[in-house]
Amino acid sequence: MVQRILKFFNHEFGNIHKAAIVLAFSSIGSGLLALFRDRLLAGHFGAGKTLDIYYTAFRIPDFLYVFMLSVTSVAVIIPFFLERMSVSKEKTQAFFNGVFSLFILSNFALIIILFLFAPFLIRLMAPGFSVSDQNQLTNATRILLFSPFLLGLSNLFSSVIQSYKKFFIYALSPILYNLGIIFGILFFSYDLGLKGVIFGVILGATMHLLIQVPEIIRLGFMPRFSFNINFSEIKEIVKFSLPRTLGLGLNQFVFVFIIGTASLLAAGSIAVFTFSYNIQYVVLGVVGFSYSVAAFPTLTKFFVKNQKKEFLDLVISASRHIIFWTLPAIALFVVLRAQIVRVILGSGEFSWSDTRLTAAGLALFAISLTAQSLNVLFVRSFYAAGKTMKPLIINIFSSVFIIISSYVLIKIFNVYEPMKIFFESVLRVKDVPGTSVLMLPLAFSLGMIINAVLLWKSFQKEFNHVGTFLKKTLWQSLASALLIGVVAYFGLSVFDDVFNLETFIGIFLQGLFSGLIAILSGCILLKFLNNQELNDVISSLKQKFWKTDTVIPEHEDLS
Repeated sequence: MVQRILKFFNHEFGNIHKAAIVLAFSSIGSGLLALFRDRLLAGHFGAGKTLDIYYTAFRIPDFLYVFMLSVTSVAVIIPFFLERMSVSKEKTQAFFNGVFSLFILSNFALIIILFLFAPFLIRLMAPGFSVSDQNQLTNATRILLFSPFLLGLSNLFSSVIQSYKKFFIYALSPILYNLGIIFGILFFSYDLGLKGVIFGVILGATMHLLIQVPEIIRLGFMPRFSFNINFSEIKEIVKFSLPRTLGLGLNQFVFVFIIGTASLLAAGSIAVFTFSYNIQYVVLGVVGFSYSVAAFPTLTKFFVKNQKKEFLDLVISASRHIIFWTLPAIALFVVLRAQIVRVILGSGEFSWSDTRLTAAGLALFAISLTAQSLNVLFVRSFYAAGKTMKPLIINIFSSVFIIISSYVLIKIFNVYEPMKIFFESVLRVKDVPGTSVLMLPLAFSLGMIINAVLLWKSFQKEFNHVGTFLKKTLWQSLASALLIGVVAYFGLSVFDDVFNLETFIGIFLQGLFSGLIAILSGCILLKFLNNQELNDVISSLKQKFWKTDTVIPEHEDLS
């Protein structure tokens, strides 16, 4: 058994569905821990000013992390790494040493600069905070500056590990990251308050890095610091990654704008926005990132070898499975939103009003789940093909749209009573204060949907007829999602009379049984329709992963 575990730990996954399922299981584990982390935060602090400060404290470190991704991202490093591996291991090691050395030097310099200028930047980012809140935010931000350094170094190591299609280590890292934060909440926060949670984040980032080290040593690529940096190679990397870095920077700028806008709204608005985003992000991680990460090394190899048909087949296959998983998830999130939020966050200081407002935000985020997941896949596909400008231009457009629509929607919501009444009635938050924050997830989702449509059209134009291969999956998944939504809705009414909804277990069982019956109904419908994606998943789950041979993804029926 120990040998099997070790073999699985170092296994190379060549089939996208098996690799994606491995990553999905780890994403589920990491996602559940992230939700438990959020439950602890919600119960300990509530949706108020303290958590507003906590979530805002990540904004400057996130910008630093984006800069680091320009030279440490898996999507950037893997193509260069594989290209040099085809020449010699020595050339690859020298390349890796140079990237590592530049990373160390540049990040120490940036951390010092941002540490000094943090107070000024925070006044711009959180105009709605008081002076004392801004001071607390400055201290939290300065501590968190060490987190992106550790995570960036971990990503650099992970790029080598994933080049060998060894996904298990990568899959385990975010689990350890969340365990570190949970440890900080449970053991540091009672004595140190918010600062204790921040120390937990640093602990989690450290474990995220350390888990990569044994495998990077085993592969023989442990980097060494050197001032002998090949800047021509670095220039090539930066030139390739600049559009992606700018795109990620735009995403962070959008979040900075949203957080800054939320700081001017009712206390707790930033926490409500973040909680609802984090819950839907679990599905994005399980589906969108799992398939994209699993596909990326193979996509890169296909394009490098000029295997355009195989490249396209793999993108289409991943797209079909993303649609297959996310449309039913949207139906469940919209119908079971209150049960989901209450079970995940409903404890301690997190009130019923907080629950209802977060549930409404979750429903608005959920409508763009398919779009968000496809965005991740198509962007990585463009990068694998060496085409980085198109997703950047599309991202600029959608980012500007989100920023403008956030401002406009809040203004209209506050002055145009019929619109306010409509959204509060549909989302069932009529008597809840602070509902204007709901315009922020609405603007975000609209922007993500526009982004996905433009990426899809651009990919169609580049590779011809992608859309025709997805129609069957789209209609079958839509039919399944509608059935799941209807069954879940009526299930809530049935189990309302069975369980005591004044208790945690009653709400949990009401949502659980309603969801399970709905999912079973959807699966039966898909089986009746002979859905290819369902058959693929069943086939992959039946196989023993540690006995799976390394294979090139097979061509799928694209009809």
